[in-house]
Amino acid sequence: MYYTGFADEAAASIDQQIAVTKELGWHYIEAREIDGVNLTDLSEAKFAEIAEKLAKAGVEINCFGSAVANWGKDPRFEDSFKRSLAELARAIPRMKQLGTKMIRGMSYGIPRDLGPQNPELEAKIIASLKKMVKLCAEADLIYVHENCMNYFSQSYQHMEQLTRSINSDNFKIVFDTGNPLMADNRMGAEPYSKQTSWGAYQQLKDHIYYVHIKDGNFVKETAGIFPEMNYTYPGEGNAEVKKILVDLLKNGYDGGLSIEPHMGAVYHETENLTEAEAKYNTYLEYGKRFMSLMTEIKAEAVS
Repeated sequence: MYYTGFADEAAASIDQQIAVTKELGWHYIEAREIDGVNLTDLSEAKFAEIAEKLAKAGVEINCFGSAVANWGKDPRFEDSFKRSLAELARAIPRMKQLGTKMIRGMSYGIPRDLGPQNPELEAKIIASLKKMVKLCAEADLIYVHENCMNYFSQSYQHMEQLTRSINSDNFKIVFDTGNPLMADNRMGAEPYSKQTSWGAYQQLKDHIYYVHIKDGNFVKETAGIFPEMNYTYPGEGNAEVKKILVDLLKNGYDGGLSIEPHMGAVYHETENLTEAEAKYNTYLEYGKRFMSLMTEIKAEAVS
């Protein structure tokens, strides 16, 4: 088992992302954005510079946190499929160069003006995912699908349909502990109840290959895709982080644990920090608290 995280939540530059990772004593980063640009969209020159700095620091990218088939791509439009395929095609040679085996992807956005069951649309999404998983298989890579406000994460039924429909060793689940808290369980008729982290975990647990650590509490709906959330340190919100990880470890989980705080810059009264310094320190403190929590979780898992 190993620790990693979305270090762009600590800092924009690769230098600071490497610094916070090493300060935590970790070896890996789950790379999403460098200087505000997704790893798949960086210029060749910028990517080469980053690869050189990572190699020099002895830090590796364990997963590409891509935007492939993410919640911002509407599956009713052909361009969403084309863009995702192009993003994956750009990512694969970069992953091979860095020795990265996983790419985080999703299953496109949820058309909010449609009901939860759309067989023709679902068939198109599955066909697209199978095409991308095939590309990953040919490159000996793994497409890890995140449960994050995307089509096949919109209900427990959809999750079961997804894992049943794509039968490939190169397609796995990355389970985010906090995402179910903000997601409706879109089954049957409205009004929908919210998902629970434990409920989503139970549906996906047999397919989990990788884990994102996020915690918090739902506040209220907004006009956008995501509701307002109050994100917390791990173990302090409603994501049942400890319960889920104890169960995972008892069942032999030995993969990555990737922190994704979403807390921004937390200021302490005794500190006189810039926003950038506070953001860095928040990520650092989150990582330390999570490792401390893992000491308790490991003890409970073997008891």
